[in-house]
Amino acid sequence: MSQYMVEFDLPTVLDEGFENRIPAQRLKVEELMEKGFLLSYSLSVDRHKLWCIFKADSELEVMESISEFPLIKYMTPMITELMFHNMVAARIPLFSLN
Repeated sequence: MSQYMVEFDLPTVLDEGFENRIPAQRLKVEELMEKGFLLSYSLSVDRHKLWCIFKADSELEVMESISEFPLIKYMTPMITELMFHNMVAARIPLFSLN
């Protein structure tokens, strides 16, 4: 499996149709994260760029996945296969039986 970064350009003016699809977008993102397919999802502070890291077998698999995003008609994606993607894992304290 490879990792892919998808950089999305978002519209500068967000219409009502865009805003109405945000809850569905969040649900889709959560679903893909729970499946381990989407590793990260980041939005720039000006809300004009969005970055995602996917774990997939192919670029086609990533394209199929992002085509299911409720906001895809407002987004312009650029997909790049990554050599690696390092990130800090959440540290959960070990449970003590004592």
